[in-house]
Order: sequence, then structure tokens, then C-alpha cells
Amino acid sequence: MKTVFVFLDSLNRNAMEPYGSEQVYTPNFSRFAERAVTFDNHYVGSLPCIPARRDLHSGRINFLHRSWGPLEPFDDSFPEILKQAGTYTHIVTDHHHYFADGGATYHQRYASWELVRGQAIDRWKAHVKPDLEAMRADYHPLQHHRVNYMTNRQYVTREEDYCGPQVFGLAQQFLDKNHDCDDWLLQVECFDPHEPFHAPPRFREMYPTSYDGPILDWPFYERVRETPEEIAELRANYAALTSMCDEYFGRLLDFFDEKDLWKDTCLILTTDHGFLLGEHDWWSKNRMPVYDEIARIPLMIYHPAWAGQGGTRRQSLTQATDIMPTILDLHGQNIPGDVLGKSLLPLMAGDRALREAAIFGYFGAACNVTDGRYVYFRYPERFTAEDLYEYTLMPTRMTSRFAISELVGATLANPFSFSKGVPLLKLRPRAGEKGNPVEVQGMNFEDTQTRLYDLGADPHQENPLDDPETEQRLISAMTQLMREADAPDELFARFNLDPV
Repeated sequence: MKTVFVFLDSLNRNAMEPYGSEQVYTPNFSRFAERAVTFDNHYVGSLPCIPARRDLHSGRINFLHRSWGPLEPFDDSFPEILKQAGTYTHIVTDHHHYFADGGATYHQRYASWELVRGQAIDRWKAHVKPDLEAMRADYHPLQHHRVNYMTNRQYVTREEDYCGPQVFGLAQQFLDKNHDCDDWLLQVECFDPHEPFHAPPRFREMYPTSYDGPILDWPFYERVRETPEEIAELRANYAALTSMCDEYFGRLLDFFDEKDLWKDTCLILTTDHGFLLGEHDWWSKNRMPVYDEIARIPLMIYHPAWAGQGGTRRQSLTQATDIMPTILDLHGQNIPGDVLGKSLLPLMAGDRALREAAIFGYFGAACNVTDGRYVYFRYPERFTAEDLYEYTLMPTRMTSRFAISELVGATLANPFSFSKGVPLLKLRPRAGEKGNPVEVQGMNFEDTQTRLYDLGADPHQENPLDDPETEQRLISAMTQLMREADAPDELFARFNLDPV
């Protein structure tokens, strides 16, 4: 088997024509949907970016035990399993978090990798004394703290300088060289359409606005406070970047057509999480509840054996943790016993029930559960970090190591079911001034009220539901899934759940 796995970042399903968008031009996503099986109830697991990738590699959620961090020594990793079995695995990416302290163990799992430099705040070009006054004159004040981005952008003058086109260009080089070979996996991973929403001019011109100010393409992770013109500008920039991703994905489809890779190559398209563009009066992710715009994500799969299923859709409840066992199944490899995700290949022939519920969330925030119709956010009654711990053998976070003061109080916890007999460090998490848990990028969680929503009757989650029977059913499902994930004992007490 040959597999091309296209993994975009922050791709909102509501910005894709196959999922109903009428505002964003994505003809190539629609073109692929005609060949692929499209999944309508595909959900995230752990959030945000790097925790989602740990789920992706290992096939199990990690937000119950750990914040943003590397693959642990005991984690299974699908590209490494394939590599050890003789399948060549290659990743092309501009995701700079892989080369930060909190993500440094991911790219090494592949047989080879290529990194495109300069995306977002990648510490790329060396300006010892940047002319901040001159740079900031071109940018909205909301973005003046993004010095690395303003520096990097000075070196992006042609379309071929943009990171996304470079990633797809390197993927094309891999396919030119290797498409006739057998038994390989190519992961094409673009940071786009993650912010900053910086697209080449020809895409930006597709979405005119009345905004007349400095560059505004990076919303702050905060409540919406911008003017209507500024909101329209940010949304237009996101749309332009999504259209760019669509066009370059279309070039990949062109290559499949030209070489008839449809006869022997699997193609998968998905993302790590969605993105709020002002819905619920919020920008982005991380701070607010995990609304459906963030939690329910696109997934489309083409497999030559089920080419006749092209254009069909699946309503089965699936999750990001299912990608790992699916890819192993594609290549004929056994799925490790620690994996909680399920192979999606049985669903390629037709819809069937895969699971009754799925849990998802951020470390330290709510534990969320959905059955595909209802979604339930359960927050602790006392929202502090007092009863919360991180379990790790790799004490690093996003772009830093744990502080010595954090490590001094470490104790050794007994092994979990998935840690292969290895005990772990038990560490207190970072906390804010009021003792609240602090998310990985240094922001407190907000709107931390337990809520139940009926997505069938209230798809925009505007009216919390009072339905004790449904709530209790979802609580029972959440508790069972936490047990299956071997959640730490203190989390059951934190969420007032029965651990037995």
C-alpha cells in the first residue's frame, strides 16, 4: 500500500464546500469529495496542536494526563511502527512546533523529514536589532508583539516563498521520485490555514472587504472586540488562506490523475482542530469551551478498494485517535493493545456504529463528551489546579522546559496501563495568580460552566439544554471512557465522578 496523508492545521469544516460552505471557494476539496468517503461526525481528542499530534501518533487521548508535550518513550507511534516494519515514512512540514522543546520527539519517528522554515513565529531569520518602529507601522496594534512573524514576512515576496506552496512543492518532489515504488507513507503537513492568515495576493483579492488599515491577519485568542470592518478583514484573510490550501491540494489531485495513483494509493485529508472566527463571540481556540466549530473536524478518505464508494458520506461517530490504527490497518500492521482508537477501514464499505461516545478536551479544563447528537461540557465545581497533576517522563512544554521549581516537588507515580510498566513523574501544573490551571500558552480558561447541547435542534450551540436523563447518560459514557483511558484517580474526584 501507498498512502498520502494530508494534514492541515486549523481547517474549519464550515469553510469547506463539501461541508456546506458557500462563502469560501474550495473546488478541489469538493473534487476530492467526489472520490472519497466523507465523514460527518469526526471529532478531536486532545487539544491543541501538539497534544492533537500525540493522539494522532499513538491512537489514544492524552489530555487526561498531560498538557502540551512530546511523544513519551512509552508512546506508540504509527510512522515508527511502519518504519520498523519496512514501510518508508516521510513527512514534509512547516509546523515549527516540531522543532520546539514541546514537540521535539515527533519528526524523528519518520524515516526522513523535510522542514520548511519561516512559518508564523518560527525563529528563522536573525535580526539582532530589528527596526521595530518601522515594522509595526505596517501592522495592526493587535499584532505588534509578533516580532518573529513581522521579521519572517519580510522574506516572503513571491508566491513560491510562502510556506504552504513550498510544502506541497516538496511533496511533489517526493512523488516524482517515488510514486512508482511500493510500500510508503507521505505525510504532507501544512501549518496553514492556521494563523497568521497570510495568503498570496491573488487569493486575498477573491475576498474584498471595506477594511482600510494596516495588516490584520492574526486574531488574538480573546473575545471579539474588533469593529465589523476588522472582523470582516480577519475572516476574509482566513478564507483566502483556505482557498490557497485548496488550490495546492488540487495540484496534488492533478498528480494522482496524471499518474493514475487512484489505482493503488490511499489519500487521506483531515486536520487537528477547527477554529472560531467570531462565533460565540470568540476568536480561535484554547480559552473558551470546545464548541463544535473547534471540536468537529473534516475527514475524507479515498481507498482504491472502495473507489465505488466515492461521494458517499458516513454518520458514524469517529475521532482523531482513529487515524493511527486506520493507517496501520492500511499497511497490514497489527494495532498495539494500548491503542484506544479504531480502524476506519470497516466503515469504507458502509456506515456502521463504531462507538457510542467520545471524550475530548484540554488538559486542566473540561472533560467533554459527545454521542454525535448531544455534547456535554463538564467543568470541575472548584476550578483550581490544586487537585491536578501532569504525568510525564519528558518535562517540557510548548517552547520551554519545566522550571526547576516545578521539578523540585516531583514524586514518582505508579505506571499507567499504557506506560509499559514505567513509572512517571507526577508534577503540579502551572497555575495562575488565583490558583487556576493555566493552558499551555499562558492563558486562563474562561466561560467554565457545565453545559449540555442538542446539536440536532441547536447546531450553533446557542441554547443550553436542561435534560437530566440525557446528561446522566453522557456522564456515564464519560466515566466509562475515562476508565478505559486509565485516567488518574484524582480526575474522577475533580469532576465528581464515580471511578468504580
